[in-house]
Amino acid sequence: MIKRTLHFGNRAYLSLKDNQMVVGKPAIEGVQETQKIPVPVEDLGVVVLESHEITLTLPLLNALVQNNTAVVVCDGRHMPSGLFMPLETNTLQHERFTGQLDASIPLKKQLWMQTVQAKIANQADVLAWRGIDTEPMNHFRRSVKSGDPDNYEGRAAAYYWKNLFQGILETDFTRGRNNAPPNNMLNYGYAILRAVIARSLTGSGLNPTLGIHHDNRYNAFCLADDIMEPYRPYVDKLVFDAVQLFDNPVELTTEIKKYLLAIPAMDVTLEGNKSPLMIAAQRTANPLRECFEGFTRKIIYPVL
Repeated sequence: MIKRTLHFGNRAYLSLKDNQMVVGKPAIEGVQETQKIPVPVEDLGVVVLESHEITLTLPLLNALVQNNTAVVVCDGRHMPSGLFMPLETNTLQHERFTGQLDASIPLKKQLWMQTVQAKIANQADVLAWRGIDTEPMNHFRRSVKSGDPDNYEGRAAAYYWKNLFQGILETDFTRGRNNAPPNNMLNYGYAILRAVIARSLTGSGLNPTLGIHHDNRYNAFCLADDIMEPYRPYVDKLVFDAVQLFDNPVELTTEIKKYLLAIPAMDVTLEGNKSPLMIAAQRTANPLRECFEGFTRKIIYPVL
């Protein structure tokens, strides 16, 4: 079952009753509290807390993380800044953490090669959808070796970002976290995607910190950042559509955020079958776990 994504951009009081999130609006200045709305916790996959006037009770937070709900909090710029995830999600968690820790370097390099190839293939499909020559991307994908020592991921990214928004922006686009729009939309979309992938990894008993390629000592989600790479082009395509739909917006409005919050429910194709991205992410995490356990050496990624 596809889990729901909830976004709270206004003042709210969130509590727990009968294993349901109760959404209320606290009374202020003599105005009575509005009607409380119950939402079953088991139906929730991602909860985004944006307003700084939200009160959330500890029993509710515990219920959310026990349900493996990704709870995303936003900073003063209304951008995702933190992610709450459960410490325990699987009865065999220690065994699976050990499998990750004991994974050989050759296995990690093979898994990263598959990840890069899948990412470049999906980027090429986005460019093909735009009518842009994809032969350079196909060459990069075919040339990737174990561990990608020649950084074909970076070469493909340079070509991809140079061409993706060509002709629809007033200036040339440069991908960078703090660069001009639509980078803000990409940042927001990737944060939602990261939460979905991290949730799927923990649901399979994996530690999202122990990456196969990313290894930043300050990053608690290295593995999530690895596995989300082939999923990024889905966000890119959604952002491309948003740029045109909202007429080259500069600000990340509520309407645009609502548009991007559809990411977990996007249809993706995995092994010839369509499913929501959130479910596909779980179907990617399970084979990855089997790779660490020695049952297979192949990850399953979606194909655009």
